Amino acid sequence: MKTMEGNKSIHQAFFVLKFRLIAVFCAWIRKSWYRLQGMQIGSKTLLPSIKVNWPHQIALGKACKLETGIHFKYDAAWKPGPSVRIGNHVFIGSGCEFNITSHISIGDHSLIASGCRFIDHNHGIEPGLPMSEQDCPAAPISIGEDVWLGCNVVVLKGVKIGDGAVIGAGAVVTKTVMPMEIWAGVPAHKIGERRKQ
Repeated sequence: MKTMEGNKSIHQAFFVLKFRLIAVFCAWIRKSWYRLQGMQIGSKTLLPSIKVNWPHQIALGKACKLETGIHFKYDAAWKPGPSVRIGNHVFIGSGCEFNITSHISIGDHSLIASGCRFIDHNHGIEPGLPMSEQDCPAAPISIGEDVWLGCNVVVLKGVKIGDGAVIGAGAVVTKTVMPMEIWAGVPAHKIGERRKQ
């Protein structure tokens, strides 16, 4: 019995060491490295393993929680930043992608579930011109405060999502969503509203 309790204590200590202390230390090193490259990172925001091509284009607010595998891809030539502005107390799940040419902002207290994609530009489809030579029109994306995006939501160029809105998993958002509305589907459409009680 004592051996089992001892083994349990050793496993718990190993878990704390591996997943808490080492992870926090690595996140602190990563945060320092990205700050040296121009990324703005608020207090109490720790960085897991992420991909960033232009760190100076990213501004993260205070006390944000980011999971691993997020890709911040500024998809344009170098210019002063930031072009990706994320508010305070925002959660971003694993595997999210920010493919930005223009600008994206996410308001305070928003929840972005795993696998969401934000793409603020698209591709021209003019006939007679090869796809590789088409213009790529862009327009900023704006996500309000206290918004919840379910898993694998895709938000396209020019979309504005109002405060308190909810977007169902797997939706493709192509139009403006008003505050407190609930949208779902491909393409996304309104299916309800959140009501204050």
